[in-house]
Amino acid sequence: MIGIAEIKRIIPHRYPVLMLDRVAELEPGRALVAHKAITGREPCYAAIGDDAEPAQYAFPAGQLMESWAQAAVLLVRWQTPNPDVRTGFVELLSGIRNASLLGQVFPGDVVEHRVELVRAVDDAAVVTGSSVVDGRLVLRVGSFTMARRGIEVLAAAADGSEG
Repeated sequence: MIGIAEIKRIIPHRYPVLMLDRVAELEPGRALVAHKAITGREPCYAAIGDDAEPAQYAFPAGQLMESWAQAAVLLVRWQTPNPDVRTGFVELLSGIRNASLLGQVFPGDVVEHRVELVRAVDDAAVVTGSSVVDGRLVLRVGSFTMARRGIEVLAAAADGSEG
């Protein structure tokens, strides 16, 4: 099993945006299975108030997708780590197709993200996969396309010095 320290060696995400806890299975360049334990202490539950019970509130769909996307980046960049985007590269989402939220996730659930590499060309990749909780499918992603760009290219574009 691969823990948080190794995940942070590969991708730049850190608390509170790191949304993976461990990698259970890995076939570099092919497939990955990662887990995220949902707790009532997630930042998204901070505003519900002291009297409310977080377990009654579903984990936000956007954050579930982000967690799955981090697993996708982890698979694609396993052999080319990028732990610091300030000096390296940035992973950019190019597109998502046929993504479906099929169920809700609550505090106490452990989400299993399954990611498979469809194709990698140069600094771009297409992956597919799903997320399950206790064998119940909660998210399906038909295709997720990402591209890797150097921070200097993005900085120049942000400054308007490169088009």
